[in-house]
Amino acid sequence: MILVCDVLFWIFLAGGLAARYAAGWRVLGGALLLCVPLIDVVLLGATVLSIRNGAEPTVWHGLSAAYLGMTVVYGHGVVRWADAKFARRFGGAVAEPRPELYGRAAVADAWKSWLRFLLAYAISVGMIFGLVVLVGTLDEGAPLLVWLNPLTKVLVYSLIWPIVATVRPGKAPEAAEGNR
Repeated sequence: MILVCDVLFWIFLAGGLAARYAAGWRVLGGALLLCVPLIDVVLLGATVLSIRNGAEPTVWHGLSAAYLGMTVVYGHGVVRWADAKFARRFGGAVAEPRPELYGRAAVADAWKSWLRFLLAYAISVGMIFGLVVLVGTLDEGAPLLVWLNPLTKVLVYSLIWPIVATVRPGKAPEAAEGNR
């Protein structure tokens, strides 16, 4: 089900954007894009129903919880990014200039990025423990808890970048060229 939902995410995203920009069908494109977050609801419902109907909890149920935490936090950004790409390619929109991140802006961006992942982590972990509660005991829910290890490792390892950015935030491009 996770694989199906992931594939459907990209199909509805690409289909919605293609309908909106390439074909000019803005209403259909908008409707297809509205289906993107509904895929998460379908995945959550399928996972909960599977466990409530007595299915043996597996690592795949845990993956669906981890996946949902990530898509809740990052899904909108992916849709917004893809929409901007399609708008430039097919809609004639002008690309926004990329912000030059250095100094305080780089530090703030690095910490904001890490905090965004912390939120995704918290949602994923909360959903995993919610599934464990549905199962009944920690022993029965052990296959679900397998995902805590990789999620926690990524959370800890991703903390390196904000720390490095805080210690060495970088200098403005003009200041860096002037020192040469």
